[in-house]
Amino acid sequence: MAIARKIPATVVTGFLGAGKTTMIRNLIEQANGKKLALVINEFGDLAVDGELLKGCGNPDCTDEDIFELANGCICCTVADDFLPTIEKILALPEPPDHIVIETSGLALPKPLVQAFGWPEVRTRVTVDGVVAVLDGPAVAAGRFADAPDRVDAMRAADDELDHESPLHELYEDQLACADLVLLNKTDLMDDAAIDAVSGEVGGRLRAGVRMVKTANGIIDTGILLGIDAAAEDDLDARPSHHDAEDDHDHDDFESFEVAVPSDVTPEDLIARLETAVADHDILRVKGFVHVPGKDMRMIVQGVGARIQSHFDRPWQADEPRGTRLVVIGLTGLDHAAITTALVSGPVLAMQG
Repeated sequence: MAIARKIPATVVTGFLGAGKTTMIRNLIEQANGKKLALVINEFGDLAVDGELLKGCGNPDCTDEDIFELANGCICCTVADDFLPTIEKILALPEPPDHIVIETSGLALPKPLVQAFGWPEVRTRVTVDGVVAVLDGPAVAAGRFADAPDRVDAMRAADDELDHESPLHELYEDQLACADLVLLNKTDLMDDAAIDAVSGEVGGRLRAGVRMVKTANGIIDTGILLGIDAAAEDDLDARPSHHDAEDDHDHDDFESFEVAVPSDVTPEDLIARLETAVADHDILRVKGFVHVPGKDMRMIVQGVGARIQSHFDRPWQADEPRGTRLVVIGLTGLDHAAITTALVSGPVLAMQG
């Protein structure tokens, strides 16, 4: 009797705004007849990433093949959310050729990989590979080190001190679990920065882990899929800061949603976002913008001080039009001050 082929699954990890969703959208466009199922996990209740992937019109990945988990941390809710979702995918009338799982930017990859060892899943699905997407400019700017010079000096003075930041631990865990690393947004870096980040990242990777430079998340599917790592059988080689913990949480981070009046122009909104990011510990902002007089929905996304916007599709007839943003940052964000800055901030002077 022939043994049924396990469905390969790719786990995509990477910090907030690294370009995971853009890469997956490119992957869908290059599926070439390979049927995909997507599991999208977001930090915050506003499902921006899932919406960006839906409605692309590609028969290889329809809206029914996209499963959204808006619980913030897929690694914390394996039994309650993730495993039932995998079972739903396996029960589809036409099971996928490949499963792609986009974790939130705050998820630890190793607990998720461990879930593929559960009896209900192990015989039917295998982890083809863990792909870590890095925001190259953010790494170059030292975003994932918490005042590294000061920390090194304090450690030198006291061996008992451990000042690793939450961001730094996430960064190291994601690299330690990776089978493939994408150094993304290299179009925003000069050659010296690319070489410096490549050297820094390369020194943290396990032997045999490949790093590929990308821009706009564009990569050949032949590189991304078919790694054949069977990562669930190789957990000991993927160390984590949280290996000794029975459980973990993400109390270092929080998110909240802001509704902005539709009469705020895109220019004013972006200016207000830039000010809010500069004044508060905002790591990521994303959402939908209603521009009066426009039938197209605008997407706004920000990583640190970089704020970008574009129109993605027409508003649907049954879709409430409005401007809604999700703000993500370190715990202790001043919700009231940020909301005030975005809702009733200054108006740019009219030009002309």
